[in-house]
Amino acid sequence: MGPVGARTGGRTFAHDGCSCPEWRRAGAERNPARLRAPDRLAILIRRAIIVFGLALAGAGAGIAGWVLSAPKPAFSAADESRLSGGDPQKGKLVFDAGQCASCHTSPGQPDRLRLGGGMALATPVGTLRPPNISPHPTDGIGGWSPVEVANAVMSGVSPSGQHYYPAFPYTNYARMEVADMRDLVAYLRALPPVERRPSPHDLPLLFTIRRGVGLWKVLFFDPSPLPAEPSRGEEWQRGRYLVEALGHCAECHSPRNLAYAVKADQRFAGGLNPEQAGSAPNITRDRIGSWSKADIAEVLTSGRTPDLRYVGATMADVVTNIAQLPASDRAAIAVYIKSLPAIPTPDEAKHHRFPQVSERR
Repeated sequence: MGPVGARTGGRTFAHDGCSCPEWRRAGAERNPARLRAPDRLAILIRRAIIVFGLALAGAGAGIAGWVLSAPKPAFSAADESRLSGGDPQKGKLVFDAGQCASCHTSPGQPDRLRLGGGMALATPVGTLRPPNISPHPTDGIGGWSPVEVANAVMSGVSPSGQHYYPAFPYTNYARMEVADMRDLVAYLRALPPVERRPSPHDLPLLFTIRRGVGLWKVLFFDPSPLPAEPSRGEEWQRGRYLVEALGHCAECHSPRNLAYAVKADQRFAGGLNPEQAGSAPNITRDRIGSWSKADIAEVLTSGRTPDLRYVGATMADVVTNIAQLPASDRAAIAVYIKSLPAIPTPDEAKHHRFPQVSERR
């Protein structure tokens, strides 16, 4: 046989008549029509198997995502009796400790117990508008059962089976005691109904897919009770419950990751304000270690800091709510805050003082 190529200018070019097996196979792959019928069929089958496998994997991932993202309410119809017959007076303490009025009061009027919702809550993904939680039968939650209220508050699941966005701090309320939830239901039932339907959320299309929130919950939502700490005293236990469950203090006073979940190893070290206006300060010993328990309790009573300034912005609303609690509860919060380990302030919160304060009075 002749040479497989002709030399021209020191280079070798393969010609179409090359009989090398590798070249024949490569050419056949590029042009299946040159293959014998059985070989063409084998290639088609192989390609079909690959396409089918990819489609099957995609479908499996979609089904798994759909199952994992399904709403998982903590309560069922069997729990109706456990959540009925609460004490409204005790429920008021739960309501104030949980900061409910701060988000759900109808804007533009002075009564903090008119819970028609509608406040514009700015977030990194768009504007959310808290709903009406007054006992109005159609605009509010007057038609909801106690179980439906409890699932909304403690599981982030609506009566229609949709996920609520985690700007609603059910990530903390999930650790609420059932007795407190029962009393909160009774208190909400006793408030005046408000006829008002807030505007819908203003979010990009992608974030309107609520099943995406379900996947977020898989990664970041832990509804388990607060772990037992038998070596701690009763006052510390009460303070932890108020801070970690009802008060949801870490939601504002912590930095967040790219998925907008609180960074567990930097809880209470300070972070950007959820409404993207300034930041909430570090409340660990790294920043307020010089404050006494009495200093912390005073801030929560009057808003006055040890340097004789007064807290402002959203913290002023927190003080309005916490000041309604018994002095023993504010003292318990101070005991727990003083026990937090010192954690350095993250960069995004370093340039703000505690927390946006007014001038001395």
